[in-house]
Amino acid sequence: MSFKPANNIQDLQYFGEFGGVNPSISDASTYTFLSAKTMFDTFEGNADGCYLYSRHTSPSNLYLGEALAAMEGTETANVSASGMGAITAVLMQLCNSGDHVVSSRTIYGGTYAFLKNFAPKFNIETSFIDITKPKVVEASITKNTKVIFCECVSNPLLEIADLKGLSEIAKKHNVKLVVDNTFSPLSISPIKLGADVVIHSLTKFINGASDTVGGVICGTQEFIDDLRNVNDGASMLLGSTMDSLRAASVLKNLRTLHIRMQQHSKNALYLAEKFEKDGLKTVYPGLKSHPAHELFKSQMNTEYGFGGMLTIDVGSLDKANDLMEMMQENNLGYLAVSLGFYKTLFSAPGTSTSSEIPEDEQKEMGLTDGLIRFSIGLDAEIDRTYNMMRDCMVALKILTQDSVSVSV
Repeated sequence: MSFKPANNIQDLQYFGEFGGVNPSISDASTYTFLSAKTMFDTFEGNADGCYLYSRHTSPSNLYLGEALAAMEGTETANVSASGMGAITAVLMQLCNSGDHVVSSRTIYGGTYAFLKNFAPKFNIETSFIDITKPKVVEASITKNTKVIFCECVSNPLLEIADLKGLSEIAKKHNVKLVVDNTFSPLSISPIKLGADVVIHSLTKFINGASDTVGGVICGTQEFIDDLRNVNDGASMLLGSTMDSLRAASVLKNLRTLHIRMQQHSKNALYLAEKFEKDGLKTVYPGLKSHPAHELFKSQMNTEYGFGGMLTIDVGSLDKANDLMEMMQENNLGYLAVSLGFYKTLFSAPGTSTSSEIPEDEQKEMGLTDGLIRFSIGLDAEIDRTYNMMRDCMVALKILTQDSVSVSV
């Protein structure tokens, strides 16, 4: 049977303290014990079902972690106060001074900045490579390499990682494959393709409301226990703890993720096909023109589509800015970073979410000034959205009236 992540979420059933259909929220920062011995055992990690201190964990955070582990098919999960809180904890837990990371060169700007500028303070070095070329990945591994890091669908160029191939390389060299699945929840299940650890920024599609920041680390019980260890656990000691009220909020929104991802994907595919037909340089994994279209198909859970992210290139930063401002003025979405909102969000990644990457490296990887990254919303009439976007492009002479594919 194929993996059914949405069913795994649906099958979880929690009861609140007073029989509520939502689990009760624990807003305590610390927890009491009936005996000093139990407190000692809890510090040592030997008291199941007991809570110590909310920086360690809380009932609300554990509920959310269980649901996300079920979604990804891992033994357990640990939530954090942000996506970067998850990413940095994993890398600091897996790497010591003198170790080495092999990372995709097209990743979220914050991840890039951490590996490029911050990790070297701890004598952790990173090789940024083209993750789509297996020979390059393998050639970059040294005796000190501990981690291969990539995104399932890369930010912002929408390159697709061959997770099965990368897993084979990782296992061959006894390194961990750590995968950021923020762009493709439900659509891709990295653990089933051989990943060791899966990370999400919960801020994006999973929460879906642009009203909170959060992250999660999905992995084995042993690894999550290591992260929570009071003596040397990165999640415990670095302090990126999710608030219980926020955890409860994300858990409620998670329940509609499967419906939202289907609509995000449906709308994104519609727009991508229209934009490409209009002659715009369009990148979307669901297009046959995408170089990794077949790879994505081979890895995907088909009912959730190819995701809600697409890019177009309008030729220059000035044109990109003019178009985004006009689309915002016409209520087509927001000129904003992030993704997964019910409204479409658009930004020029070279000057926003990927601005941490030096300009020469942006050019080398193909990140152009005129690139616009879209997180497509849940629009009920996507043909109406397309027609309005097309009108903006015609008004700015990005398209001519004759070149457009009119939707009726």
